[in-house]
Amino acid sequence: MTKIRSVDRPDADTVADVLALATAAEQADGVYPLSEDVVLRVRNGGGTHLLAYADDGALAGYAFVEAGSGELVVHPRYRRHGYGSALLAAAGDGPLAFWAHGDNAAIFAEKSGFIRSRVLWQMRRSLVDFSEMSVMPDGVTLRHFRPGHDEEAWLAVNARAFAHHPEQGRWTLDDLRLREAEPWFDPAGFLLAVDLEDTLLGFHWTKVHPPAGDAPAIGEIYVLGVDPGGHRRGLGAALSVAGLQHLAETGLTQAMLYVDESNTAAVALYRKLGFEIYKTDVMYARS
Repeated sequence: MTKIRSVDRPDADTVADVLALATAAEQADGVYPLSEDVVLRVRNGGGTHLLAYADDGALAGYAFVEAGSGELVVHPRYRRHGYGSALLAAAGDGPLAFWAHGDNAAIFAEKSGFIRSRVLWQMRRSLVDFSEMSVMPDGVTLRHFRPGHDEEAWLAVNARAFAHHPEQGRWTLDDLRLREAEPWFDPAGFLLAVDLEDTLLGFHWTKVHPPAGDAPAIGEIYVLGVDPGGHRRGLGAALSVAGLQHLAETGLTQAMLYVDESNTAAVALYRKLGFEIYKTDVMYARS
């Protein structure tokens, strides 16, 4: 019988085991199996962490669950031995959804009674010779995010801009501060569009992923949003270009972003900016 342990905050040894399992899965599958948010929860606590152990005591599988959704990964060495099913059972009955990064879980999901419910695209474009210039609407200027000053205003605009988004619109001050504490956080790449009274109208938060193996560093449109209550025509496109300008000026040669397949307006904007689909993540749901 599979041993399952449930914790709210993994200890240091468990954190190392989970991240080592994720790395082993990445090496086997070609895609990292955990999102940034889940990695932050592994390292800092929050949500429910389910740990499946093999008879030899090794961590065979891991699942994160919060508010009926999460992520699940089984070590390549222990696949097809029931650990994934045991983790799903431990997550409980009723509605449940989980992400499959790289869409590598279609057969397992179907056998477990899950159906495709959401598709997230990673899109990329080259920044080599990027020459577009951002032009802000009249009365709008750009400045950098100021840690310790702009958090509450940003959270309010983020909540309104992503009111119908199941993850982004629920961000709290703790979520923001966790990311401010990350090594990659750079206020210079966190661009805010403000009016003459310094009221926040929109933002483009960029992120730089360091080199990994043979892959060079890559810039990301991390979060891009415009306050629907203070919408200025063309602000979203202008902010998009401003962030890409910033990334290109730092010497990066490629940019990426994540966008829901169903967000046709955002997809159209990003295609117009030269982005193309690079990878697909799929959420599977059980009613």
